[in-house]
Amino acid sequence: MDLSEQINQLETDLQEIASLLEKSERTRVQDVLKLEQKKIEKEISVKRHQKEQQAKREADPTSASKAYTVKINNYGWDQSEKFVKIYITLNGVHKIAPENVKVTFTERSFVLLVNDLDGKNHQMTINNLLNPVDVQGSSKKIKTDMVLVMCKKKTTKKWECLTQVQKQTKEKDKPSVNPDENADPSDGLMSMLKKMYSDGDDEMKRTINKAWSESQDKKAKGDGDISNMGMF
Repeated sequence: MDLSEQINQLETDLQEIASLLEKSERTRVQDVLKLEQKKIEKEISVKRHQKEQQAKREADPTSASKAYTVKINNYGWDQSEKFVKIYITLNGVHKIAPENVKVTFTERSFVLLVNDLDGKNHQMTINNLLNPVDVQGSSKKIKTDMVLVMCKKKTTKKWECLTQVQKQTKEKDKPSVNPDENADPSDGLMSMLKKMYSDGDDEMKRTINKAWSESQDKKAKGDGDISNMGMF
């Protein structure tokens, strides 16, 4: 069924709803009919816009190729047990012909191409997906001002990132918990005490001196002044 036939059917539905509204007396019934009326009116508007775009393409088949391509960088993503979902916001994308929105999948990548949206082509390329995806089970959905790309997982394993590059960057930014496994743990404590003693006031120094002295007295007799014991 072409767009003209779809529009004609929707207009017939709209006329029938208008007739029912005139006959209905109950407020609840009228509210339901009005909601459906608005829904059909919106759908007719979208179909008419698509028909206009189709007419332009038929009049000038090279118009889409003449449009410059905009790279899509902004997106959001989440996941379910079976799918990794990527959300791309594109104002008015639901108004263009569905065949203008294409997604090509491989096991480790996908390319989204939206042709002739507001005189521009829009492209998004995601390479090196974190895990391989099921190409046949992957798909797209066109929603109001949005394209939803659905990559079907090959396993139910949870993805911590969308791509391998993002994972590598994340791991690189992680602070090292123990940079030197062979280092003496007491060295870290000694350095911390030295800094506290050096930066502290007289009261802090007296406290550290006393604590150090009491600790050393348990091992051997000696001067209780930390600074004289070679620690600082």
